[in-house]
Amino acid sequence: MRTIPFGSGARSRITRALVTAALLLGGCTAAIPAAAQPEWPPPSEDPFYTYDRPLTGIAPGTVLRSRPAPFAIPKLSTPITSTQVLYRTTDQQNTPTATVTTVLRPLVPGPTRLLSYHAAYDALASRCNPSYTLTGHADNAGAVIEQAVIAGYLAAGYTVVVPDYEGPDLEWTIGRQSGYAALDGIRAAEQILGLPASTPVAMSGYSGGAVPTEWAAELASHYAPELALIGAAAGGVPVHLAHNLSYVSGSAGWAGAIPAAVVAYRRTYELDTDAFLSERGAQAADAVETLCLGQFAGRYPGLTDAEMVRAPYNSLLDVPEAAAAINDNIMGTAGTPAVPLLLAVGQSDPIGDSVMVTRDVEALAHGYCARGVPVTYARYDHHDHMAAFARFQAQAAQFLTERFHNAPPTTDCASIGPGNSLAPISTG
Repeated sequence: MRTIPFGSGARSRITRALVTAALLLGGCTAAIPAAAQPEWPPPSEDPFYTYDRPLTGIAPGTVLRSRPAPFAIPKLSTPITSTQVLYRTTDQQNTPTATVTTVLRPLVPGPTRLLSYHAAYDALASRCNPSYTLTGHADNAGAVIEQAVIAGYLAAGYTVVVPDYEGPDLEWTIGRQSGYAALDGIRAAEQILGLPASTPVAMSGYSGGAVPTEWAAELASHYAPELALIGAAAGGVPVHLAHNLSYVSGSAGWAGAIPAAVVAYRRTYELDTDAFLSERGAQAADAVETLCLGQFAGRYPGLTDAEMVRAPYNSLLDVPEAAAAINDNIMGTAGTPAVPLLLAVGQSDPIGDSVMVTRDVEALAHGYCARGVPVTYARYDHHDHMAAFARFQAQAAQFLTERFHNAPPTTDCASIGPGNSLAPISTG
């Protein structure tokens, strides 16, 4: 296990990495005025996102339609070639569905290195979909920062695929569905680009973006065995959402994630939330139903899990249907990754990074090691969730470079502890 110190050398390397990415994005803009950037309708008003014909019988990853799109930051366009692709994928209940991915091509020609980059858009509303924010409509700093990271990969010669992995109904934190969308987005990108399935491809994502990254790594061997995956980097990983729920309960900055999770699970599993939410819980869930992370995370400082429910329940985890849905999304349960992994997390207090539980990530890494997966596990001491993002991006970039250069995978398995139990919670 790599416990990463935060010395001046590490600071300078991280600063260079992020500043370089930001400068690369700025350099690509070429000072094109805002007037040159076309108007782009939000997904809720855009018929491109809707596919009305039956999807049964259409293979996962099949391109349904495509179109050119701008790749822009607010008020500035870029010369990057961007294509939006509507493609067939699979939802959590194994039903055919469709979502959109954005395929971005580098300006510098060279051997294709395909990266499926999973942005942490953490959305309950489609205006925060990457396919929309990447057209120049990002309205929050997080989306702009991730776009800078994407620009850094493009400038380094990567072809980058950015899926709307939450699907058409914005089902946040839902595991298998997110993984399917990531893998099918890669399939769709290879079709659009005319690439063989032997094209090397890697995946990376932080926080919400770790969900499709980790689940896709587990699912790939039996869902998309033809893809030539070479590695996956996941940071700030939500391994066992029951533990995250307890951790953020009553917090100042993250308690708003509780009603947001209720909305996502209500959409995915058709939970009858009227049967267990308190009046305050119902009001909070309804209030966040059209928001995204930056708007809902800190919206209810001090809100507790207990306040969300009414008697006889003392917690959302006491509700059998909710507990079963949470158990359906415990990482490490869908398969064994066949590629090297980077798993990383911050630690700013005895439990975790303020939202992710450090010993859960350690347990996931430990479990994979026991199954023979080469794992690099990194813990960023004294870093909360936001600060650890920069550390992860710097380490992920190096990890991915090594994978694409066929370097022998490293592993910290001998030093990774057992972590927390990741057993399902009781549904009785």
